[in-house]
Amino acid sequence: MTTTPTARPSPWIAAVPGLFVFLWSTGFIGGKLGLPHAEPFTFLAIRFAIVAAILLAMALAAGAAWPRSAGEIGHIAIAGLLVHGVYLGGVFASIHEGVSAGVSAIIVSIQPLLTAALAGPLLGERVTLRAWIGLVMGLAGVALVVWTKVAIGEGSDLGYLFSVLALLGMTAGTLYQKRFCGAMDVRTGGIIQFLAAWAAMVLLALAFETRVVAWTPSFLFALGWLVLALSIGAISLLIFLIKKGEAYRVATLFYLVPPSTAIIAWLLFDETLGPLALVGMAVAAAGVALVNLPVRR
Repeated sequence: MTTTPTARPSPWIAAVPGLFVFLWSTGFIGGKLGLPHAEPFTFLAIRFAIVAAILLAMALAAGAAWPRSAGEIGHIAIAGLLVHGVYLGGVFASIHEGVSAGVSAIIVSIQPLLTAALAGPLLGERVTLRAWIGLVMGLAGVALVVWTKVAIGEGSDLGYLFSVLALLGMTAGTLYQKRFCGAMDVRTGGIIQFLAAWAAMVLLALAFETRVVAWTPSFLFALGWLVLALSIGAISLLIFLIKKGEAYRVATLFYLVPPSTAIIAWLLFDETLGPLALVGMAVAAAGVALVNLPVRR
């Protein structure tokens, strides 16, 4: 009797989670570079407008399919408001209010626990005991990585509120994207999502900001990186991962973002990592591996 061997994923598919974590981590670095030169909602409005224009050119060149109904467009727009508008708007506003990127990252990294708790009743996904252990390990590891930054107590109450808002937006956006936008084309759907988020950022900038931008080389580099690497690259990978896997498994990847951000900040800005941070990164990585290892039947 012969058995059919299990097909292994291609090297590209296997590399997607790691590439996503790296690109997503650089978003905090881009914010650190760009926010001194523009207020957060103004910065994001410019970024979203450029991304929508790029995606429109890509969609027209490829003849990509557009949503067929007003209901589908509405679902895509809501997901975009949550993932791009609420999440990114919250993170950028938090950093602008004085909360460090590491502290903002640790607050947002609680998302997997919320996603796991809600994925069962909302999406019908079964979260195993091993997965719950991995989720808690990931949270503990991330807490160790940024513990020294949290202890400093920097940032305002409003800044921490923005971080919590970003956490809720990303959690809701991940679940909503999985539930209602599974058939979305990344290009045409992305246009709708970024235009919805752009409209929200424009309204917020008009209401609360001066809308003054210093077009320095640092700002232009940060803007270009965030547009191409984050809004085009990382968001496309995120949507791909959500389509291919359970929402709570995808969410665990965000546990690796704070440690990855810390490493990048060390390389670029000479921010040192202590022994506690190194232990935390190891614990976080072990937790993510525990959640994502295949379940034996």
